[in-house]
Amino acid sequence: MWGMKRKIKIIILAVAIVLLIYFVSWQLDFSQGKEPSWGATFSQYYAQELLKLDWQKTYESILNDFNFKKLRLVAYWQYLEPKNNQFNFSDLDWQINEAEKTNKEVILVIGYRVPRWPECHAPEWSRGLNKEEWQKEFLGYLQNIVEHYKTFEGVKAWQVENEPLLSVFGNCPPPDIEFLKKEIALVKSLDPSRPIIITDSGELSLWFRTAPLSDILGTTLYRTVWNKIIGSFKHFYPPVAYTLRSYIARKVFGAEDVIISELQAEPWASGGGNIAEVAFEKQTQSFDLKQLENNLEFARKTGIKEIYLWGVEWWYWRQAHGDSDWLELGKNH
Repeated sequence: MWGMKRKIKIIILAVAIVLLIYFVSWQLDFSQGKEPSWGATFSQYYAQELLKLDWQKTYESILNDFNFKKLRLVAYWQYLEPKNNQFNFSDLDWQINEAEKTNKEVILVIGYRVPRWPECHAPEWSRGLNKEEWQKEFLGYLQNIVEHYKTFEGVKAWQVENEPLLSVFGNCPPPDIEFLKKEIALVKSLDPSRPIIITDSGELSLWFRTAPLSDILGTTLYRTVWNKIIGSFKHFYPPVAYTLRSYIARKVFGAEDVIISELQAEPWASGGGNIAEVAFEKQTQSFDLKQLENNLEFARKTGIKEIYLWGVEWWYWRQAHGDSDWLELGKNH
């Protein structure tokens, strides 16, 4: 009897200690009082196809409305090679040239799996190819993209694919790490001077497969998400969870640096789809302005020095529909 009581007391004490450590960990701030270098992702596809905005006007506004020093831009295969072996670089050239005019440094995301739902993007002409034909055509496309954009001084790094080993999200084929290695090797052979960024989920991965492939590892940081089983929920990780994995990625797996490539700055639509299709008043029920402020502070506390906001285009969509609060918060933060 007394032995059982003693065991219960030990269990209660152990739980109390774990909870104390957890709550104390939320107070840890690894920023050392230093402001990170802020940037943003811009997706022509998202602005144009999903939000139905004037994408060029939106992009120009992002360049001029904020003090962002860095941008993450996306090369979409369907835009750049709309017909087999017929390339159209004009839109992406314009984006990079405009970024250079405002002294922005650009990460260029290249590949098949690139930002925004359905995650994997390809031109219609490629869809009927068998696997061998498809890979040959894709590598040819990748070579053309790198050879063209390596001449742009504003491009400071190549991000090869987007969360390429994440299998639980997106309408994509299963991850293929060996083919990913071929892509990385090709890009390095064409441009050995610029670093390679490989990205991974900050919430669903320990980075042990992606960090060794990366010169720079990019992590997502989402706090409020949606799952088809339980609906909307908040992740419980404290900032130190990202700090610790960042340290391991650099010291154990050899990554030169870790950045936050996607910091959630917009709501997560149910089903992972288009937030513009959610009723206006319901869009911010699970992710409001206070949550955005919390996310910014959370990201600072990780001590990671380079952070890219995800969803700035949506701020302009909200403004176009009568709500400028998100944009004003971003401008004044």
